[in-house]
Amino acid sequence: MPGTPGTPAGPGTPGAPAAPRPPAAGPAPAACPVSGGAGDGGAAPGPGGGPVPELFSWEFASDPYPAYAWLREHAPVHRTTLPSGVDAWLVTRYADARQALADQRLSKNPVHHAEPGKTGIPGERSAGLMTHLLNIDPPDHTRLRRLVSKAFTPRRVAAFAPRVQELTDRLIDDFAARGSADLIHEFAFPLPIYAICDMLGVPAEDQDDFRDWAGMMIRHGGGPRGGVARSVKKIRGYLAELIHRKRERLGEDGSDDLISGLIRASDHGDHLTEAEAVAMCFVLLFAGFETTINLIGNGAYALLRNPGQRALLQSSLAAGERGLLETGVEELLRYDGPVELATWRYATTGLTLGGRAIPAGDPVLVVLAAADRDPDRFGAPDTLDLARGDNQHLGYGHGIHYCLGAPLARLEGQTALATLLTRLPDLRLGVDPDELRWRGGLIMRGLRTLPVEFTPSAPPQVT
Repeated sequence: MPGTPGTPAGPGTPGAPAAPRPPAAGPAPAACPVSGGAGDGGAAPGPGGGPVPELFSWEFASDPYPAYAWLREHAPVHRTTLPSGVDAWLVTRYADARQALADQRLSKNPVHHAEPGKTGIPGERSAGLMTHLLNIDPPDHTRLRRLVSKAFTPRRVAAFAPRVQELTDRLIDDFAARGSADLIHEFAFPLPIYAICDMLGVPAEDQDDFRDWAGMMIRHGGGPRGGVARSVKKIRGYLAELIHRKRERLGEDGSDDLISGLIRASDHGDHLTEAEAVAMCFVLLFAGFETTINLIGNGAYALLRNPGQRALLQSSLAAGERGLLETGVEELLRYDGPVELATWRYATTGLTLGGRAIPAGDPVLVVLAAADRDPDRFGAPDTLDLARGDNQHLGYGHGIHYCLGAPLARLEGQTALATLLTRLPDLRLGVDPDELRWRGGLIMRGLRTLPVEFTPSAPPQVT
């Protein structure tokens, strides 16, 4: 969530992410060029550091953590050329990352960059979706965040818990008797899409369309920006029409969904324009589904690769305890979280960060995946410890842009993983880990597929 609804049956299903293809021999594909840090000429910024490791290759996508460890030690604030051709600064140490996330000199508004069309969400500019929380600063950010924050209060999210559990059980019911599944296509992908559609107030008969558009965004997320842009335009058109229909019927059906709430706020003088309402709903959908897909997928994979920790969690759940589940999801967010890099920031003035001079106008990308494994902040950072205390990870950001949807994402992650481990206790990987492929891209980190096997079981009988 900022701060990420029919169920695809698997690879080949319209709207489902494409099946993985091993990278071809030879140079990395255009979406994931090999970059040794062109901004620094590929040379080590400090004595004895050696050459800058490859960034953004297919190999890097499979396991970026060794490269991030090198950057933390030798080039904690590092200027490099991104796959899009944009030069940007990567911030990898926890202390610098936390400072950057809250630094008001780093704006979220792409107007501060010389080529704003090459940054941000593909297609948002041409679709007229720029005025959302990921692209604005106070005072507009303060005003819009106040309006939407009412949807994500702990009380409202708690009231949504039965619906999340219902969705989770229904999805597992669809494959439990088969003894195998792809946890991305059949579980992690549809669950958050159904949930965010329900919260926004997208009618059930339209949620298959959202599933298809979301699938297109996932499929094309690591490729040319045009693939995502086409989906963005379709979502924008649908949301504008849906807001118009809801405004016409407001008060007739007593709707308490998020879109209706935004319309009421606007009609009562909170100065929310129609363009802002559309952009707000779009970013809640965009940020609310892929992040949670990756939280569930990455989390399940980490538990499968760490059987001792997984057994501890299953024992805790069997005893009716939730403490380890709650700390465990926070640890999974730190260990291999869904958001690899925080969304774009731009220096509004020259500033110094981590000892490097950042010129005005330069983009800055905080590498959450690197900061959350900083040994100066976390003991044994490369070890999964579900009971880890003092786990102030940056997976949901920090400062005024802290993820609004964190309570909902936590609920979905906890419900999904607890139910999987309880209903499918002998869940295991269905392929060798080396066969798994990670989606290429810049901001998000997630698996393309996660084949699993388990003892078949019948759905619980309703009495």
